[in-house]
Amino acid sequence: MSFDSRSFIRQLTTQPGVYRMYGAGGDLLYVGKARSLKKRVASYFLRASGSARIEAMVSQIARIEVTVTRTEDEALVLEANLIKELGPRYNVTLRDDKSYPYLQITAALADPPPADGPPDPKRYSRIAFYRGGTRGPHRYFGPYPSAVAVRETLLSLQKLFRLRPCSDTFFANRSRPCLQYQIDRCSGPCTRQIGVEEYARDVASAVRLLEGKGEELAGELGAEMERASQAQDYERAARVRDQVAALRRLQADRVISPDSRDVDVIAVAPHAGGSCVTVLSVRDGLNLGHRSFFPAHSEEVAIPPLLGDFLPQYYLERKAPSEVLVEEMPEDCAWLEHWLGSAAGRKVRILQPQRGGRVRLMEMARATAQQSLSAERAQSSSARARMAALQEALALEQAPQRLECFDISHTRGERTVASCVVFGPEGPLKASYRKFNIEGVEPGDDYGAIRQAVTRRYVRVKAGEVAAPDVLFIDGGRGQLAAALDALREAGVEPPRIVAVSKGAGRRPGLEQLHLPEAEMPLVLPASSPALHLVQQIRDEAHRFAITGHRGRREKARLTSALDAIEGMGPVRKRALLRTLGGLGQVKRASVDDLARVPGISKALAERIYAYFH
Repeated sequence: MSFDSRSFIRQLTTQPGVYRMYGAGGDLLYVGKARSLKKRVASYFLRASGSARIEAMVSQIARIEVTVTRTEDEALVLEANLIKELGPRYNVTLRDDKSYPYLQITAALADPPPADGPPDPKRYSRIAFYRGGTRGPHRYFGPYPSAVAVRETLLSLQKLFRLRPCSDTFFANRSRPCLQYQIDRCSGPCTRQIGVEEYARDVASAVRLLEGKGEELAGELGAEMERASQAQDYERAARVRDQVAALRRLQADRVISPDSRDVDVIAVAPHAGGSCVTVLSVRDGLNLGHRSFFPAHSEEVAIPPLLGDFLPQYYLERKAPSEVLVEEMPEDCAWLEHWLGSAAGRKVRILQPQRGGRVRLMEMARATAQQSLSAERAQSSSARARMAALQEALALEQAPQRLECFDISHTRGERTVASCVVFGPEGPLKASYRKFNIEGVEPGDDYGAIRQAVTRRYVRVKAGEVAAPDVLFIDGGRGQLAAALDALREAGVEPPRIVAVSKGAGRRPGLEQLHLPEAEMPLVLPASSPALHLVQQIRDEAHRFAITGHRGRREKARLTSALDAIEGMGPVRKRALLRTLGGLGQVKRASVDDLARVPGISKALAERIYAYFH
């Protein structure tokens, strides 16, 4: 039955909203926004669009659903959310499963420190890479376009102001300065190499630089250098002189243009098989780096509609700068400007650069987009070749689209963790990775751990919650392979192609053996085989992910389990001990009198704690 567009349009409202177009099989074709639902939906049927892509989509429409919104801005936000969540076939979909990175400077306690006792990490702000929410007392700078940009800025600030990057636990357990102090990247507050007030001044200087007040800061540091020199504090004067020189080098390297202080430059390298969109970010005249995206779209798409879909999704979770420079004006540009300005709390303009420094910025972004697209196409071609080689090596009917690999990590049986990593044609699918805390098996029983992890995973596969892989890899030999097969039978799942990967002679890379259920002898691929390289990559990634999960679980357990074993030690007293003394290491070293001075710790409990550790 064909879609009756006239009857549907006749009853549509003229209010703003979002429309969703579905095909005959119920698949979502397209999500769009509209100031007037009636006018916008009617435009698809009342005249030819001139686009083969749009005409093909309209010919497949079986039904349309609409959501009426109160305002046009609500419609734009809802459209961006639905596109990111549902990935309609004919929309441009921004594939981005990561939160954006920030540079975090932690808040420090303001009250004066005690005269005795070890240095308190809470009194010395930490500078760190950060992802997540930005509420709370700490300072956050960003979001940066990439993790590399954050780490470059972190390194620059460590060289300039020698702020500590270490965790509070590491800080609290130092008896002498670490390597960061030795290479002049930290001022050593953990062992009182610097006072609280002087460290706080360095933190304030770093904040001012991040706020774009570098010129003002350089002038003040120059004046401070003169004062120190006149006071014959030549060591202090030399240190400030080096700071000023490093600050000038940083500004020279990263200043882009005095007339482009707060700008995002967005360039597109179009391609029928998937375009590249590069966002180059400039804040306070400093180049923060770029990030390239490869939004999914069905066929070749013109730049205006591509940007019309990309911009709302990109700025959905971040504030736009005062200017957004684009190669071509996006669809619904005025609407986008109004929404971006409302979200940012200031006027935002979308512009095509015409001359001067802005044109040079666009040329830089365009060249970066073209290079990123070339690299991505080459990588995709290599990935497809490796998948095809794996298909041939394992005698599969078609090239695999989803690979999974399990690995186990523990330390002498302690806190066992199993990892499951997932690869697709384009590489790792990190959003699909999973870790399993293994319980109820004998310590060191890798077979039992594999059996439990595969069972838990494939119960979800059977329920339809997780997609089934085309090939399942198990890190191990015949024993792990048998355990995985047992687990699949217990879960009632038809086994996929399953392969156990064991190290070869001397555990040397390139000599791996592939154990197959139907073969008595292992399959050994040539060291130059692209299929073997893919197997090594997914095996190594599963190993890395398992080790990371195990170490985190082990350290967390070691931090808490020792205190949990002491009679009378509840969560409130445990937190008070760790907070007051600065970590488990300090608790172990404390005397009975030191322990008894902690709020909530009686003399009798202090003696029990001391006796437990000694």
